[in-house]
Amino acid sequence: MQVNRVLKSLVIAVGAAIAFSSVHAADMTGAGATFPYPIYAKWAESYKKATGNGLNYQSIGSGGGIKQIKAKTVDFGASDMPLKAEDLDAEGLTQFPAIIGGVVPVVNIEGIAPGKMKMTGDVIAGIYMGKITKWNAAEITALNPGLKLPAEDITVVHRSDGSGTTFLWTDYLSKVNAEFKTVVGSSTAVKWPVGLGGKGNEGVAASVKQIKNSIGYVEYAYVKKNKMTYTQLKNLDGQFAEPDDENFKSAAAGADWLKTPGMGVVLTNQPGKATWPITGASFILMHKAQADAEKGKEVLKFFDWAFKNGGAMATELEYVSLPPAVIKLIEDSWKAKLKDASGKALW
Repeated sequence: MQVNRVLKSLVIAVGAAIAFSSVHAADMTGAGATFPYPIYAKWAESYKKATGNGLNYQSIGSGGGIKQIKAKTVDFGASDMPLKAEDLDAEGLTQFPAIIGGVVPVVNIEGIAPGKMKMTGDVIAGIYMGKITKWNAAEITALNPGLKLPAEDITVVHRSDGSGTTFLWTDYLSKVNAEFKTVVGSSTAVKWPVGLGGKGNEGVAASVKQIKNSIGYVEYAYVKKNKMTYTQLKNLDGQFAEPDDENFKSAAAGADWLKTPGMGVVLTNQPGKATWPITGASFILMHKAQADAEKGKEVLKFFDWAFKNGGAMATELEYVSLPPAVIKLIEDSWKAKLKDASGKALW
């Protein structure tokens, strides 16, 4: 009897282990951009409920995501800076956009309410180069005649990690200020002349919230989540725009995904009266030759599900879903480029 009970317990234990293994066998791993993390987390939670399959996404910054997908330690990488076609080819990678959002200047100044302060790219570039150092500087007060601005030093906060959010921020500032382009330049990581570093959108948001008279830049979902004070920003058409999903959508309206190599469209400083000037897409990076075909298929199923079912969640967090025509281009590219070990198409 004792032996039978032991054997029965072993059978149950082994069965449970197999069941646990099968539940988690299709779980995906991804790493990279903090910009889309709020929506990926929301999608992952809903996808798990719908399918039983999970996503473990590490919000470590675009630079980290690019490194991890190149090292093949994750099923997909995520970057807000699209890789160039030659870099994709050299690493055997393909990329596609997954979501669109906006990078937003945020400040912590007593008495200033969200959306009441006006800024231009030139002024922000001057602040981030250390040339404009006081909140009551003439360049800022000229834009905000009705605001009471303190005669206090500006504390600049930037990203300390390799970041697609930094790429979008510096790409925009380089487009509107020639000196910034020369002195600082545009990349996921730059040598900042002044300021304090924060890790991830989370770190920058936390620093700006804690430090009085500071300025930083974060993806808009973090602004909403943390109830931060954002500024208006003058766009290419000379209008002061506010960040929201409609104005991000306006920036993406003229994007030519088909003719851009690797679909690597950069959406900063686009025309349009309502356009938010620091808009960007976040991209997914995958190896063309998938060593684990089942994991590769599950990643595609996840994004296919998100494209078809995740629109309301994206809008709730002030992201912009991709248009149906762009989704078709993406899924056509999956069929053409993503293969299993035998060369058979995954999708």
